[in-house]
Amino acid sequence: MKITSTSCICPVLVCLCFVQRCYGTAQHSSIKGTRNQTKHIEGETEVHHRPKRGWVWNQFFVLEEHMGPDPQYVGKLHSNSDKGDGSVKYILTGEGAGTIFIIDDTTGDIHSTKSLDREQKTHYVLHAQAIDRRTNKPLEPESEFIIKVQDINDNAPKFTDGPYIVTVPEMSDMGTSVLQVTATDADDPTYGNSARVVYSILQGQPYFSVDPKTGVIRTALHNMDREAREHYSVVIQAKDMAGQVGGLSGSTTVNITLTDVNDNPPRFPQKHYQLYVPESAQVGSAVGKIKANDADTGSNADMTYSIINGDGVGIFSISTDKETREGILSLKKPLNYEKKKSYTLNIEGANTHLDFRFSHLGPFKDATMLKIIVGDVDEPPLFSMPSYVMEVYENAKIGTVVGTVLAQDPDSANSLVRYFIDYNAEDDRFFNIDANTGTIKTTKVLDREETPWYNITVAASENDNPSLLSHVTVVIRVLDVNDNPPELAREYDIVVCENSKPGQVIHTISATDKDDFANGQKFNFFLDEHLSINPNFTLKDNEDNTASILTRRRRFSRTIQDVYYLPIMISDGGIPSLSSSSTLTIRVCACERDGRVRTCRAEAVLSSAGLSTGALIAILLCVVILLAIVVLFITLRRSKKEPLIISEEDVRENVVTYDDEGGGEEDTEAFDITALRNPSAAEELKHRRDIRPEVKLTPRHQTFSTLESIDVQEFIKQRLAEADLDPSVPPYDSLQTYAYEGQRSEAGSISSLDSAATQSDQDYQYLGDWGPEFKKLAELYGEIESERTT
Repeated sequence: MKITSTSCICPVLVCLCFVQRCYGTAQHSSIKGTRNQTKHIEGETEVHHRPKRGWVWNQFFVLEEHMGPDPQYVGKLHSNSDKGDGSVKYILTGEGAGTIFIIDDTTGDIHSTKSLDREQKTHYVLHAQAIDRRTNKPLEPESEFIIKVQDINDNAPKFTDGPYIVTVPEMSDMGTSVLQVTATDADDPTYGNSARVVYSILQGQPYFSVDPKTGVIRTALHNMDREAREHYSVVIQAKDMAGQVGGLSGSTTVNITLTDVNDNPPRFPQKHYQLYVPESAQVGSAVGKIKANDADTGSNADMTYSIINGDGVGIFSISTDKETREGILSLKKPLNYEKKKSYTLNIEGANTHLDFRFSHLGPFKDATMLKIIVGDVDEPPLFSMPSYVMEVYENAKIGTVVGTVLAQDPDSANSLVRYFIDYNAEDDRFFNIDANTGTIKTTKVLDREETPWYNITVAASENDNPSLLSHVTVVIRVLDVNDNPPELAREYDIVVCENSKPGQVIHTISATDKDDFANGQKFNFFLDEHLSINPNFTLKDNEDNTASILTRRRRFSRTIQDVYYLPIMISDGGIPSLSSSSTLTIRVCACERDGRVRTCRAEAVLSSAGLSTGALIAILLCVVILLAIVVLFITLRRSKKEPLIISEEDVRENVVTYDDEGGGEEDTEAFDITALRNPSAAEELKHRRDIRPEVKLTPRHQTFSTLESIDVQEFIKQRLAEADLDPSVPPYDSLQTYAYEGQRSEAGSISSLDSAATQSDQDYQYLGDWGPEFKKLAELYGEIESERTT
């Protein structure tokens, strides 16, 4: 089988295609294949030979974008077995078979029924086979072939990334690269010039150019100035077919912006300026603005202003506003129209960021002259001093002159000035001022100890224009006069120990004075000379504004006198000298040997018996207890119907009461102990104890034989438990206490009750060394000796 193709690759071959279709003669190339072994189609005996292959191939081509009314002829399939009698049937399978490509099964002609697009699909793979029409047996094995879609120039170049936005610095050199643009063509780049693109510039000349092959855009002029023109719109065209006539083209826009460089110096619009500033302008306030223009932008236009010379350099200052790039003129010192009416300043504005590539375009600074006219303003009165400090003595008479303030009208009119004190509503008015002269006087008597300083505000106004006011602070210091006597610095708690010695310092006192002494306070302490000499205490001036209290005698007793009073006198060193009297209270206290106070409470002492307060309290307490027992005993006796002793035969008839003290538990002769051992009676007497029990007493000799073995302690415990558990038993005073005092000591009595009645010259101070057990005894004998000395 051989395949004939009618595809044409250029208009020159159209005639060849036409001849091919008319006469069936076309160039073809054949690929011959051989097989070592074949098999007979009808299953006959295998024959080993090398037959010639019956397929002859050409590559099929079909033009894309076919727009004719008839199907496009692609090629022809032909088998060597085809004798032209129609016995051979051609079958076409694969991609697009039956839909895009159809075949005449008798002649083997292949046609394309649809317009194809190479950019969507470049080729189709199909399979061809020739079979016997009668037997449907394959005459040849199935073979594969390809139909390629042949490209035509049907796609224009496209710029996928456009439009473009790009920047380039102004003043750049000619040929500076700006941007590279790229256009793509969907046609086949391997076939003809359909995809061969060249670039050209349609808009943007003569400022920019484009490389026709690479698409690189470059500057085409020297020193392109942003200040002259900033934005450029450049149109670039891409054309296929190598730019030949009939090629397709596409275009894009490139927006180019020139970025700024510092190539322009600042310039003041004028060389001379004039500014009016009133003389009332406040120091530190802004009085004017000035600005130099710079054609550059951003940081390239930043500048600073300075005053380079002029007679107002010390009066005015200039700063730069970074937002508005203006020079702010401020006032450094107050203006005075009467002294100077105008000033001249030379102001310079200079760029802060310089580009040395363009230094030949400089200098990048400019200067101008500013004349400042000072305006005359009706000003308030001006005080001769910014503040005043005055002094006046306390206790001065009302109307005493304190001082004088002075204010004048600074204007040329020199109007008269009136004064007044600016008081708050709650202020006490201690001063007034003469409205014409400004003399300040007192209106009340001043007390330095109450208020040592006064702050007042004096206002001055012109008679012609009272609304213009000026104020000044006047500080008045009140000077001290010695009008306060000295007094004790505080309330003193002075203590003297009972065992103090003569000449012993017991306390130190100091004084204070409300007055103010320039050279320091000086106080003198002394006793009142008009009083008799104090036999107990004296006063010593230490000459350092303190005084010491000293004892005059040995030993003090709280029992005799627990508080002493010492009148003293204090005088100051003022002129005239003032003095005051005070009385010190001195308490007598018991102290340890090291001087620490133990107690200061007074204790009553029975001198005749030598008993302490604690002993007396114990005795009184015992008496009260005895009285309470007696009253309770009488009350119980009256509440009983019968006496406790029932009859003479009671088991407790041998209990005898004696007025003397017995011998304790060792004394068994006073009463019969067996009378207490009556457990049988305790078991039977479970009823009330305050009524007469009906008990039959057994003979005495019978009870003794059964109770000898009963323990008294167990008996008492039983009775106690019964009493605790019986809620019906009323309280009954039957408590009996048995105590053993022991044998009498052979040592004699060491009581000191009778020692006070005897006269003795013995010194008992050694008792204080015996320790705390003998402390009370040492105090008692110390008091006796003190009384004898007194």
